[in-house]
Amino acid sequence: MYLTRFRLNTARIGARKLLASPQRLHAAVMSSFAEVPQVGEGPRVLWRLDRGGAAETFLYIASPGEPDLTHLVEQAGWPQTGRWDTRDYESFLARLAKGDRWAFRLTANPVHSIRRTPEEPTKVTAHVGRRHQSGWLLTHQEKAGFRVIETPQERRLLPEDEQYALTPKGDRYELVVHEQRQLSFTKTGQRKPVTLTAVTFDGRLEVTDPDALRRTLTHGLGRAKAYGCGLMTLAVV
Repeated sequence: MYLTRFRLNTARIGARKLLASPQRLHAAVMSSFAEVPQVGEGPRVLWRLDRGGAAETFLYIASPGEPDLTHLVEQAGWPQTGRWDTRDYESFLARLAKGDRWAFRLTANPVHSIRRTPEEPTKVTAHVGRRHQSGWLLTHQEKAGFRVIETPQERRLLPEDEQYALTPKGDRYELVVHEQRQLSFTKTGQRKPVTLTAVTFDGRLEVTDPDALRRTLTHGLGRAKAYGCGLMTLAVV
């Protein structure tokens, strides 16, 4: 496995076109491999956009093979001075141990299935409120191999009955939900556009099952993995 970071030059038309279309960006990411990795039981290609200050936008890619981003440098970077940073991910993954604590970032597509009547087929619908979006992550954490760290009682700002309502200052969990955005695009051969809701989670976690967390980091979490959702990365707390 490899983890790659590439900074996009948002002043260029090519970069803006990619940023406007998850489908185009997915195609550009997959074009980074001479042999396109097949989606199966093993690790898959995951990617995520992080928008920082000073107009900095970074593309992160986790992949079973090492990518070549020459085409992205030429189209959406700095052709004369641009570069990307790829690091071996296996050694980091191998060091994960139960009880470790990490800061994390995840962009995901939190959804649930609903139906208005018992006769109706279920419909996949996006969670749109922060309380429900954070609840979605908390319901997935055990199977994903981690637990979101709880904020000490003396630092909590909200009453217990609002345990999932999050603020940048924290509440019951050390977790912030931000950058909710609607992704809309039309697939080739289809008239009806595809619409997805993506949100970014920042927080702190404790490893409960290293093998399960390794699978989460290399297979992704949730839906819409081809469109910039599902990639979780860890950093030193």
